[in-house]
Amino acid sequence: MKWLIFVVAAFICWGSYGPSLHTGQKALGKPPASALQVFLCVGIAYFLIAVLLPALVMWGKGIPFNFNKTGVSWGLIAGTFGALGAFFVILAFMNGGTPRYVMPLVFAGAPLVNVLITLVTEPKPAHPMLYIGFIVMAMGAGMVLYFKPH
Repeated sequence: MKWLIFVVAAFICWGSYGPSLHTGQKALGKPPASALQVFLCVGIAYFLIAVLLPALVMWGKGIPFNFNKTGVSWGLIAGTFGALGAFFVILAFMNGGTPRYVMPLVFAGAPLVNVLITLVTEPKPAHPMLYIGFIVMAMGAGMVLYFKPH
């Protein structure tokens, strides 16, 4: 169950992402420049945390830097999806979206996409309640957006 601590940490971080991004964008001035500037800052943070930190930990623990083509390819694909997702959030903000609308839609849609891709890549019979869950999830996202504070 130790993994659950990291799940909670991840959703706290990702739940804070949109509001932080939007606040930084507003502080930097008028879009589109400010939105792209804040995204450059995100890139710097990604480099520091996603490149330097694991490299330092691997070096410090004596973990070998052994890579293979398949693992590197999928890692780059995953990084591309992550970076593009962040870029599309920026584009949503540049085009009038706010964290109040954008982030609940992103975080409601992402689990659905995750499950659908997993159903294709790791085929197993799906329980019929899964599809009811999709409907309940869509209703929940709709309720969050409809009843949010103004």
